[in-house]
Parts: sequence; structure tokens; C-alpha cells
Amino acid sequence: MYVLSLCLFLVSFVLSNHHLKLLKKKIFFFFFFCSENLSIMSRFALAILSCLLFVSTIVRATDVSYCDNNEEYQVKVHGVDISPDPIVTGQPATFSISANTNNVISRGKLVIEVSYFGWHIHSETHDLCDETSCPVAVGDFLVAHSQVLPGYTPPGKYSLTMKMLDGGRKELTCIKFSFKIGLGSSSSVADM
Repeated sequence: MYVLSLCLFLVSFVLSNHHLKLLKKKIFFFFFFCSENLSIMSRFALAILSCLLFVSTIVRATDVSYCDNNEEYQVKVHGVDISPDPIVTGQPATFSISANTNNVISRGKLVIEVSYFGWHIHSETHDLCDETSCPVAVGDFLVAHSQVLPGYTPPGKYSLTMKMLDGGRKELTCIKFSFKIGLGSSSSVADM
């Protein structure tokens, strides 16, 4: 029971989604009121399984919107996953963008703009083929970018705008989303 209690205690700090809190309560109820006939090993295995389910929810999808809701973009974005969420400075962070296209994309660029409290603070451009396999075939594809944020990056909520451009600099998509940076390790300082 100590493992379960520790797991539930840790998860309560991580989870903020209302539905996940309800799931946590249901599992808690099961352990303390419905598991009288389970052996100690079965309880332990179920506790470990529950912890793994909770840990898997740490990587959550981020709310994404298009820069222009009236624009008919060639690339449709299904979602953005950020791991870990919130990001920890001085440690690797991965942004994974799942998308779909009706046309082959042979080359292109990702143009990223970051704002903090409404102030533009950072810009970077990446070759699309460094972030996904090129040529991008018709259908679903994933763009993934990992980097270590400097240890001196202030915690808080950031806004990111990402434009995907083809080889002719035509805008294929433009999305906006927010992400959080938590307190991190001050022992590792990396350049962005």
C-alpha cells in the first residue's frame, strides 16, 4: 500500500485534468474498498500497473489552433505532444507534431517564434527534413524536435507559433500553442 500511496501522492501534483482526477479516485476506491480478496502480490502488480497508467498521462496533448481559422492549409495538424510537460530547463524537451498532407513535400522549413508574456523572445528556423523523413509522403506524418532549454530560462507559460513552408517558401500550415516551463536543474546549462 505504500507504493500505491506514494504513486497517488506524486500523481496528484502532476495531474490537473478533471477527468484524470476522476480516474484517480476510481482506482483509489477500488484499492481500498473492492480489493479485500486480492493477494498482496496481486495488489502490488495492480499498483504498479496503475502507476504506469498515470505516468503515461504526463505526456499530454497540447491545445493547438491555426494562425488563421479561415485559411485552408495544405498540411492539417492533428495535435502537438510535449514531453515532459511542463518542460524542465537543463533537460531534453521534445515537441512532436502529428499532421497530414494531401501532397508530397520534398523539402521545406519550420519557422518558430516564441513569446513570453506577450513579448517576442526567440526565433529559429529548421530544415523540415531534419525534423521528419523527406520526402514527406501523402498521408499522416510526424514532425519531432528535441532540444535542451538553458538552465537560466525563466519558468512560466510561453506561446509558440510555427509555420511550415515548402521549398518555394509557400506556407503549408501555421499553428499556435502554449507550453509551460517549470523549475529545472541549474547544474546543466545548454545553449538553445
